[in-house]
Amino acid sequence: MMKRSVVVLIFFLCVVFNLYSQAVNKNVSKSGTTAATFLEIPVSARAVALGSAFSAVANDASSLYWNPSGAARLEQTEVVFTHMNWIADLGFDYSAVAIPVEGFGTLGISFTALTMSDMAVRTIERPEGTGELFSASSIALGVHFARNLSDRFSIGFTGKYIQESIWHMRSHAFALDIGVLYTTEFFNNMKIGAIISNFGTDMQMTGRDARLFERIDDQKMGSNDRIPVNIEMDSWSLPLNFQFGIATDLFASDEQSFTVAIDALHPSDNYESINLGAEYSFFKTLALRGGYRALGLPDSEGGLSFGAGFKGDLFGGGIVAGLDYAYSDYGRLKSSNVISLAIIF
Repeated sequence: MMKRSVVVLIFFLCVVFNLYSQAVNKNVSKSGTTAATFLEIPVSARAVALGSAFSAVANDASSLYWNPSGAARLEQTEVVFTHMNWIADLGFDYSAVAIPVEGFGTLGISFTALTMSDMAVRTIERPEGTGELFSASSIALGVHFARNLSDRFSIGFTGKYIQESIWHMRSHAFALDIGVLYTTEFFNNMKIGAIISNFGTDMQMTGRDARLFERIDDQKMGSNDRIPVNIEMDSWSLPLNFQFGIATDLFASDEQSFTVAIDALHPSDNYESINLGAEYSFFKTLALRGGYRALGLPDSEGGLSFGAGFKGDLFGGGIVAGLDYAYSDYGRLKSSNVISLAIIF
């Protein structure tokens, strides 16, 4: 069984690199050339505090984002809610539920939203505003399935519907995430995780704001000046990403544990980088975390992160609640504060 799991893991990695050989030019940074970049915003205060080195940790409901295969190892239903004050006063929210089904696997659903406050519509003729307001938002709805193929090897899938909108314009896409997680027999059962995310269709804006009225011929008197014209927008690919990580406990007991993790990222819209993270847990109740993201990335902003979490039985009724906080430094873009609430029952 273990040999079969290793073969599946190797096959998965080969497929991933083949996809990248077709989709990514490794010698050129393509920063700013993809749509729906909100899909790259990290979720879960715990994962953010670990410097986003979470693809091999993946042992709570947020694994539906980081590596859906990790959800296969959950023993109870878990719900997670995350709120983040993102850059430029944007709001970012993520919620997910993972439900283990005995003998079948783990099913899950997630919702991601990036929102902003309404803004005034301004034109060249009316720079102070026309009296109208517009807004922009990005959302993603995910459905998940994960299953243990052996006692050490898990695989998971995510199907996503993605939509971005600004005023009267919309674009949408469908994408797939595939993740694997393997627990080794050495280095305190070190875990190896890998995921390819956002492999899907291109996005193209359409809507009434691209509709104009033009005159056919300005040189001819009486020519129709109300001929409808639709501007065709360019299409843009999704931010394809391959993330590979390892995590292990340097020591672990009922009283305390210390986990370290490292992830390597290979995105389609930027250079490669590394994320590092560490977590100290005391009586599986209080956890202190720290990490550094985007190590080695040219022109990166900030990178340091830290946070803490508390988990306990809620009112002694067998319902466990967890509250986590994370701070992440983004250099000149200031910082981000993340709060997550998890409920396990």
